[in-house]
Amino acid sequence: MLQAFLDWHRSTLLYKCQGLTGEQLAERSVPPSDLSLLGLIRHMTRVERVWFRQRFADEPVQDAYDRDGAFTAADPARAAADYARFTEELKLADAAAANAPLEATFTHNGQTMSLRLLYLHMIEEYARHLGHADLLRERIDGATGD
Repeated sequence: MLQAFLDWHRSTLLYKCQGLTGEQLAERSVPPSDLSLLGLIRHMTRVERVWFRQRFADEPVQDAYDRDGAFTAADPARAAADYARFTEELKLADAAAANAPLEATFTHNGQTMSLRLLYLHMIEEYARHLGHADLLRERIDGATGD
């Protein structure tokens, strides 16, 4: 059930970005915000990697993007590459947790966390950003809906 909800949120973000050009994906919300759909794709790539691969699976991988650069360095010319990196990271994140029980634990900032809590955190993270994506997409071309 947790995986299904996470997958739904992931696919909704991809749906919100579907059919847009690199320039449209990188279009900022309103000054002074750096928020864009491309920035959200880059941010969630980073979040997926940090939580599933670095923290939970303890894989020795570098951050996909630096914390602030996910939004500020969103380059329309790299939109296709950033999109592909996101979809690949989803597969790698799923693989990192694939055979682990929900009760499996890891430590972050001195606190013990379970895979179950990680799933809930990721669902919440996507839910918050999907609200942003709704508004961004509507501003770009008027598209609304799931």
